[in-house]
Amino acid sequence: MGLHHSELADRTLGGWLGRIAGNMLGKPVERGDHWTRERIDRYLRRTGALPLTDYLPGPPPDAGPGEFELRPEWRECVRGQIHGSCRDDDIDYAILGLHLLETHGFAFTTEQVGDLWLLRLPYLQTFTAERAAYRSLANGLKPPLTASYDNPYQEWIGALIRADIFGWTSPGDPHRAAALARRDAVLSHTGNGVYGSMWAAALVAAAFTASRPREAIEAALERIPASCRLARTVRHTAALYDAGTSWSDTLAEMEDRTGGLGWIHVVPNAAVITAGLLYGAGDFTGTVALTVRGGLDTDSNGATAGSVVGVLCGAAAIPAQWTRPLEDRVRSAVFGFDGSRISELAERTVRLTATV
Repeated sequence: MGLHHSELADRTLGGWLGRIAGNMLGKPVERGDHWTRERIDRYLRRTGALPLTDYLPGPPPDAGPGEFELRPEWRECVRGQIHGSCRDDDIDYAILGLHLLETHGFAFTTEQVGDLWLLRLPYLQTFTAERAAYRSLANGLKPPLTASYDNPYQEWIGALIRADIFGWTSPGDPHRAAALARRDAVLSHTGNGVYGSMWAAALVAAAFTASRPREAIEAALERIPASCRLARTVRHTAALYDAGTSWSDTLAEMEDRTGGLGWIHVVPNAAVITAGLLYGAGDFTGTVALTVRGGLDTDSNGATAGSVVGVLCGAAAIPAQWTRPLEDRVRSAVFGFDGSRISELAERTVRLTATV
């Protein structure tokens, strides 16, 4: 690992803060079929927020009916109105993953993941693949059947958003992080849905020792099959970046290649995350801003990119406009964790790491 305790603690806290801040940034515009890249930028121009350097502003008073349909939670997520993080499944699963490792250790089984869902996570706070798997668990099915039975969302982004905790507790060890993430992901996902989780966990783990985002991306690619669609999509996005293609043109080309999969599928979202990390060049604000402006599943993508760049730069280097409004508090639907201090969650994560 090669990190002193103080640096490990700072980078782990950076991952938690980055994930929560990136999630909060993207949450008001989370609906990729409505909030295209063009509409997001039009909103930012109308509100005087382009370039984007802070949380989204509230809607312009002159917006026409249906022009900018923000998520119902937007009032808790826009600049000047944030007092701690609002609840979101992108954060719930990081918390639940922490509880999983504290309860069962790193030898946890997929069945134990499912048991904790039933015990700690309300059914109506699950969505798509997770809800399908939850329903199957409640009906007595066991993994891996829970991932495939009556589940049309097997390759959507749900498993990827659960992956960060396995990276935070495997600093500098992408191989281990990907293996842990796979054990979690197969409860609800198959194919690229599982590979997305493995890639994200490895990406976060590699960020602890990488010198730049590209290095972490390459290390993460080594942990998934080179021929899978997710790996090919990430490589193609990186190749466009290397060729000097602009950020907007890169995303336009990747949309042409993957757009038919839908806005919650893991593959097109991996392209948005990759582009945000590469063009953000290790700067926290630039990375989360570009990632959310990339559209699709904006809060999930902002959360993952924010976690990676938060680990890369550490908590101390995240600008205060992102962290101060969070007030070191997180809302959560996970039983027993609502109102937790973010700093305490990070400390507990570091303690887990020390037991490895």
